[in-house]
Amino acid sequence: MTEPLAETLARAFFHRVWTPPHDLDAIDELMTEDYRITTAGTVIEGRAAFKDWVAGMQATIAGAANEHLEVFTNPAGDRVVSRWITRGANAGVFGLPADGRPIAFTGIAIWSVRDGRLSECWVERSALELYRALSPP
Repeated sequence: MTEPLAETLARAFFHRVWTPPHDLDAIDELMTEDYRITTAGTVIEGRAAFKDWVAGMQATIAGAANEHLEVFTNPAGDRVVSRWITRGANAGVFGLPADGRPIAFTGIAIWSVRDGRLSECWVERSALELYRALSPP
């Protein structure tokens, strides 16, 4: 059985962009030019702005790597959901001191697919829990 295109795109994004060596140029191939992501209530619009945002996030999570825990596509094939975990080391995430401690946080991403590319994403992640774990008492 062939994997749906939406799942292939989501897996490729996490594998190529969020697994070392972090191929940010894959974003140009996988996302539409007008790609839009809503994360933590913030909207990032445009593929170039998204690429900058990802680079900034990766700069604060040394060796960031994603693992898919579950991926599925809707029957129409134009939406894909991924439940994942990101692991790495604290290199200043949330503006906290970079202390190299191991970090991990979970999340769920819901993407729309248009014209054979990822076109929009909504992300929820366990950022508050991670912040609390890294913050001084």
